[in-house]
Amino acid sequence: MIDLRFVRDDPDTVRASQRARGADPAAVDRLLDADAQRRAVVSAGDELRAEQKALGRAVGQASPEDRPALLARAKDLAARVKEAEAAETRANDALAAAHKAIDNVIEAATPPGGETDFVVRKTVGEIPVLSGPVRDHLELGEGLGAIDTERGAKVSGARFYFLRGVGAQLQWALLNLAVTKAAAAGFIPVIPPVLVKPESMEGTGFLGEHSDEVYRLEADDLYLVGTAEVPLAAYHSDEILDLSGDPVRYVGWSSCFRREAGSYGKDTRGIIRVHQFDKVEMFAYCRPEQAADEHLRLLAFEEQMLAAIEVPYRVIDVAAGDLGSSAARKYDCEAWLPSQQAYRELTSTSNCTTFQARRLSIRYRDADGKPQIAATLNGTLATTRWIVAILENHQLPDGAVRVPEALRPGLGGREVLEPAR
Repeated sequence: MIDLRFVRDDPDTVRASQRARGADPAAVDRLLDADAQRRAVVSAGDELRAEQKALGRAVGQASPEDRPALLARAKDLAARVKEAEAAETRANDALAAAHKAIDNVIEAATPPGGETDFVVRKTVGEIPVLSGPVRDHLELGEGLGAIDTERGAKVSGARFYFLRGVGAQLQWALLNLAVTKAAAAGFIPVIPPVLVKPESMEGTGFLGEHSDEVYRLEADDLYLVGTAEVPLAAYHSDEILDLSGDPVRYVGWSSCFRREAGSYGKDTRGIIRVHQFDKVEMFAYCRPEQAADEHLRLLAFEEQMLAAIEVPYRVIDVAAGDLGSSAARKYDCEAWLPSQQAYRELTSTSNCTTFQARRLSIRYRDADGKPQIAATLNGTLATTRWIVAILENHQLPDGAVRVPEALRPGLGGREVLEPAR
């Protein structure tokens, strides 16, 4: 949630943020109305409770002749207090709903618009000139005995797959490299639970307009996470952190689950858009004034990993309408895919400012010892999808694949993956 005091003090900025996202700016006015109504209801209730308290003292001091009338008045006042408390509950619920309906306020430099309105910040690496036929990742993976989507569909349905042989080893090598690099930079490695309570999922902003992407286990009232961001964000819920120095940084390795409900017919071939995958995710807690610099730090870590797998990529500044409700700004790194002659997303890093931490009650103490809301950030460091870019950019004319040097130790020193015979 955004800071309600900020909405009261500067509603025009919040309206402008809503418009840049393509969201309804009138939601700001609905929030302000709900806030005013709640404050009025609470004030009226406080007056009634004060009157009730004073009347209670008067009853105790009243003469026998006056007491019956005062008791009747006290009974009537008690009913009015009960009604006021019910009205406060309704007003609190209405305020909470109006508050949650507003997305995070975007950073001023965020590009306005939708999915196609991003701004390219930079392009890195040369697009490979491939000799011979350009094979896509699935043809290459099947030839290597690395990817089996046919049996994945047989066992689990569409958009499932098996990684086997060098495919499994390639993923382990990739994700291990990501965790090793992050740990060396001071991130605390974590393997989190992938089933979380509703309050954890809602606190990170994943039960809003994209809730249809989330798998829910109704019998247990638990959700399967689509990213380690969720359990890592909730890890310190209802806590006060020591953020007097550097940010607190974690790197989580988890399986991730997404329904892909809105992607019918998109990327159905191979392992680009699937229901289950593994991911290494960075997550940071910091003071709000550190968040912008920390965001660039996470982006730099992502670029280091992309350099390690030796693929050409570009960094884009994601437009406001494509941010997601929690992010104030987001950078994506997109790798070149020769089979599609296009850049496709491999990483995202988002600055969520205080939006998630306010929902999850994650705080720190300022220089005066007063609790303040922390900022949270996240960033992808490696996922199963990276295998797509590795196979396609390093393919050889005979269907073999050159192994990037940084991944060779995890593949037993192999420099080339040869097609299965």
